[in-house]
Amino acid sequence: MTNVPSNVSIIVPVYNVEKYLAKCLDSLVNQNLQEVEIIVVNDGSKDGSEEIIRNYAQKFPEKIKAFSKENGGLSDARNYGIDKATGKYIGFVDSDDFVTREMFEDMFLLAEKHQAKMVVCNIQKVNEAGEITQKLPQLPNMPEKINLKENLSVFSDLSYFACNKLFRKELFDGKRFKKGVHFEDIQLIPQLLLECEAIAQTQKFHYQYLERTDSITKTHTEKGLDILKAVMDVENAFDKSPYASRKKELKNFQIFEGVYSFLAYLAFVKEDEIFYRMAVQLAVFRQERQIKIQDILKYSRFGKNYLLSLPLKKKIFYLLFFAGQKKLIRKLM
Repeated sequence: MTNVPSNVSIIVPVYNVEKYLAKCLDSLVNQNLQEVEIIVVNDGSKDGSEEIIRNYAQKFPEKIKAFSKENGGLSDARNYGIDKATGKYIGFVDSDDFVTREMFEDMFLLAEKHQAKMVVCNIQKVNEAGEITQKLPQLPNMPEKINLKENLSVFSDLSYFACNKLFRKELFDGKRFKKGVHFEDIQLIPQLLLECEAIAQTQKFHYQYLERTDSITKTHTEKGLDILKAVMDVENAFDKSPYASRKKELKNFQIFEGVYSFLAYLAFVKEDEIFYRMAVQLAVFRQERQIKIQDILKYSRFGKNYLLSLPLKKKIFYLLFFAGQKKLIRKLM
């Protein structure tokens, strides 16, 4: 690859995704934004992913930087890519997803226009037939440029995916994804947001998140407790940030990520013993932070009651959980 400076470094961790990888890489090499480097990190794949990466690197040597390493997990692969990145901005794309041609040009121009260290776009879920199954708007009814001091509600409203955002590289100075944990995005991305005075957003659905048929049956285990640990790390960062006095926004974050996101995971835990152990940990989390049931039920997101906006089955699950109806919960699941 030539030594032309890149506007954007796109980091793609790869692990056993030979079925989906070509579509992902096609969407990146065909970006409207020309000054990009695509850092593809093969994280110890055992399928044909390495050969696909090699072929694309040979075909697009001016765009693709290919690396191979021993398997260390998603966080380790992303961190490896960050260390190799030379762009002014960094983006992340999961290797089974794909993006629109305009994504990185649109987000780069917004970052430059508003001098924003973070830019957000909308997400839509697609199935393996390419059909849109769900649209996930991120910051509806918010301006293109969002000043955090005036709109700190975004701290608890934003979905903390790494892959639908563009980051100034300097945000990662001294910060990396936490290795060996699940929900590494919840742990790190809020901390990066706290380093921003303003962010920018587009309401375009640039990021296409693939709902794989083989991921629907994934086992949900006590690894879900990493959500609560991630929230605790963010709490520490919040207390040291310029927004430390904004306790309402912190509490809303604790409710959204520490309660609702945790319950969304817990709803799919099948083993009773694990389910109840995790439920106890959630009760401890709430008690230590003095989060009352009324606080949870009244929590609003984008100005609407969050519980009432949930799908019916999830709404019933949450209400039964708050009411302590264990037997009914198990029937529902």
